[in-house]
Amino acid sequence: MNLTEHNQSDRCDHFSCPERSVSPAVYILLYVCSAAVVLITMCGNLLVIISVLHFKQLHTPTNMLVLSLAVSDYLVGTLVMPPSLIWTMESCWIFGKDFCTMFWILSGFLLISSIYNITLIAVDRYLALSNPFIYMNRVSVRITCVVIVFDWCMIVIYILAFMYFNGNFTISAMCPGECLIIVNQVWYVIDLIYSFIFPLSVIIILYTLVFVIAKKHATAIRELNNHTRPQTQKITSHSMKSERKAAKVLGILVSVFLVCLLPYFIYSLLGNVIEIQTELFQKITIMICLNSTINPVIYALFYPWFRRCVKLIITLQIFQTDSALINVLS
Repeated sequence: MNLTEHNQSDRCDHFSCPERSVSPAVYILLYVCSAAVVLITMCGNLLVIISVLHFKQLHTPTNMLVLSLAVSDYLVGTLVMPPSLIWTMESCWIFGKDFCTMFWILSGFLLISSIYNITLIAVDRYLALSNPFIYMNRVSVRITCVVIVFDWCMIVIYILAFMYFNGNFTISAMCPGECLIIVNQVWYVIDLIYSFIFPLSVIIILYTLVFVIAKKHATAIRELNNHTRPQTQKITSHSMKSERKAAKVLGILVSVFLVCLLPYFIYSLLGNVIEIQTELFQKITIMICLNSTINPVIYALFYPWFRRCVKLIITLQIFQTDSALINVLS
């Protein structure tokens, strides 16, 4: 949630909203495409939310984390993406000072929640692969939900602390047609560590360990396949394969997230050193938002259960009696 803009006062006197340089047809097309992206983001993540909530077979600790991420992505598509796209297309902030403040609060909250949801997914995959028996016996849906609620509450507390202790937070929309947030030096460092350095370090370290463990599991499975083994070992082998596949898919999810986040992470590191133009920052913000659009596509490409759930939802079969008990994993 690094919302830093420095040395802006000297250019406020000269700032004005630029005139549109595109034709009316292109302008309308941009709005149509933007509306389509927002709609895809909302509908895609809503399908994930309905799927995980409705089908009891999907009530697993990992899917609860996927659900939490989908909720964040849905809120991004609903509350953050539309004003971001309009701001970019208009080259001007047209929503006023009060909504500018609310926009940054929501953007910061949802960005941090997405980062920490991804972090919890990395922790979940590491525990599942490094200690599978302990994970199966100790990690439950209820415990995972408690952790998710605690995580969201901590983020709310952090946002409130940020608002209260950062003296310049209330200076927003400082320039006519611009939406700026001024962050003091102390909170700039705190925010950088809490929002980026710490969670990204955890994600990178844990997923490095996950792939090392997955490689060891693959070797163990090949060795088991070379010998006759009892049924219990066959079950163990199947479980190991399932966990490795889940780690691979979620690894793709995390990788795409990091790619979308990388420009903003670089901006956060350099924001106190160089001046970044508003137009570039707008594009960086949109790139982060597009991650919320991509995530449901990843589920559709790599999760057969999600495709089955979408079919059941679209055909309205979820309204049938006992539809929650339908086997969507086979």
